[in-house]
Amino acid sequence: VLLFDIGGGSTELVWLTRERRGDHSAYAFRDWTSLELGVVTLAEHFGGRCVSAETFAAMAQEAQENFAPFARRMASERRCPRFHLLGTSGTVTTLAGVHLGLERYDRWRVDGLWMSDDDATRAIMRLRGMDFEARVANGCIGPQRADLVLAGCAIFEAIRALFPAQRTRIADRGLREGMLLELMEADGALTRRI
Repeated sequence: VLLFDIGGGSTELVWLTRERRGDHSAYAFRDWTSLELGVVTLAEHFGGRCVSAETFAAMAQEAQENFAPFARRMASERRCPRFHLLGTSGTVTTLAGVHLGLERYDRWRVDGLWMSDDDATRAIMRLRGMDFEARVANGCIGPQRADLVLAGCAIFEAIRALFPAQRTRIADRGLREGMLLELMEADGALTRRI
């Protein structure tokens, strides 16, 4: 699994592998990187209100160049037939909402959703076809993200180009929530009766 979190000022990429632990298997951390490239930094550099095809391609190219050293490090890692991407950012949750055609964002319908590579491509193309006002009016985007969402899509395109996968899992809950649940499970707090 390649886990990614596209933030405002940085993007994190984490390579996870499946390992046997006793009578069950779990994901294990293999390698990671954090790069000072996020939706805000990219939109500030290229603009986010009006994004032409050329500008979008330039944003994706810049992101790809930033991620290339990590991709080279991971090139020798084995990828099983179920290799997939796992996205935990506002970019992919927004894309999932657009893919589902939601009038308003619904965390319960988005969290855990699987999107095929074709689904992701169609959602990105739909967003790229919207002008700024249409993005503002979209209930899954709104005025806070309307000028940033295409920069996030360009970063996601770069990730997809360097780490091709047939599907992406969408996680609305962040990394902190997952870490907290894992610690609670290890402590037995999730199985104790109160």
